[in-house]
Amino acid sequence: MNFRNFLFWLAALTSLVLDRLTKVWVVQTFELTVPADTWPLWRNVFHFTYVINTGAAFSLFQGVDWLRWLSLLVCLVLVGVGLLNSRLLVWEQAGYGFLLGGAAGNGIDRWVTGHVVDFLDFRLIQFPVFNVADIAINLGLACLLFSAWRHGGSHRKDNAPSP
Repeated sequence: MNFRNFLFWLAALTSLVLDRLTKVWVVQTFELTVPADTWPLWRNVFHFTYVINTGAAFSLFQGVDWLRWLSLLVCLVLVGVGLLNSRLLVWEQAGYGFLLGGAAGNGIDRWVTGHVVDFLDFRLIQFPVFNVADIAINLGLACLLFSAWRHGGSHRKDNAPSP
């Protein structure tokens, strides 16, 4: 059996499962309080801190309902990419797969609870609290940028008719 874009589906499923498992752990382990319930792994450097975000990255667009629809649209487009593209390079498969897993993880939160669970808190650099889905999205973007840099679209040229 030849499974098209295997790495795409593997990256998507792995990142989605890790995101869901870690969020379930956070919700069951921490209290949603003000100030936020936190557990320092390395005091003033890295903490687990349970917060919710009704917006997008960096708390942009707080409280807007269309983010759930945007998440759904992004997921549908990415599933189409995985199903319809038979010539994705390895780095593209990983990139689009991680994007799908991250978008689906945060999208599920938005549809089920109306907010995203965040808990990874790098205090050393005062970075906003984030989650595994956010890591997957950034990892996916990095893979796609690397693929574009490494291949410069050359794999697409062999599909063009020769002069």
